[in-house]
Amino acid sequence: MVDTVVLYRAPSTVADVEAVRDWLEPRIDAAVSVRGRFLDAHRTDDLAERFAEARVPSPYDRETGNTMLGTIRYEERALENPEREGGVLYDGVQVQRALNSALPADERRLETLHVPVLDRAIGTWGDHDGRWHKRVNVLGQPALVSVPGLYEAPAKPEAYYKEKQRHALLSGDAPPREVLENQVEGDFLIEDDPRTTDALYGYALQAVHYLETGEAFCDREECRLFNAHYHEDLFDAQLREPAFCDDHAALYATD
Repeated sequence: MVDTVVLYRAPSTVADVEAVRDWLEPRIDAAVSVRGRFLDAHRTDDLAERFAEARVPSPYDRETGNTMLGTIRYEERALENPEREGGVLYDGVQVQRALNSALPADERRLETLHVPVLDRAIGTWGDHDGRWHKRVNVLGQPALVSVPGLYEAPAKPEAYYKEKQRHALLSGDAPPREVLENQVEGDFLIEDDPRTTDALYGYALQAVHYLETGEAFCDREECRLFNAHYHEDLFDAQLREPAFCDDHAALYATD
């Protein structure tokens, strides 16, 4: 049983982790606290190298890692200056193992769940289609929650990709993402979206729910425990009423 949940800030993002705590704590039977950035609080000497080993070089290549000196130096700089990191996808399972190893031994037990909110993009390999998929979260200990994943992992409306292709045909280049986001109608989150924190509530709860019940996700789109693969579904699950399906409302609704 989870007695304590520790959330970690991602100061280079707009995520308000204190607000996540305030939403989460009344819904679970555990104390919830907030600490600074996980990669500062629990940094180990080999953490930069572990991130280098977890880098995904190609979306269709199962093998990961680039431990050349220049890459490790990049990861060291990214640890020191997280606002300079970007454009890299990491194997979420490898990152999870690295961060688990970085935890103090007396805090690795499942009674204390650690939830780092990260400014890194993470993914998992899909055996069914032979490619990497970006993820918002990777459940377990610690449970990773990726802010970039919130924007990038769920598929955007079809019109977004059609406009991207049209622009590429006309100009030969991909348009800036901001241009696409301003030209395409539909429900999707953009980087630094003011709805980021509200959308993260359910992902934090998913981390607790998984350790408590062994159930990874809910299969109902109107529930915050639903694992959305499309932005439209993410809006239904995280940003619209009802907050939960009937079964999970009995566990987590507060009114």
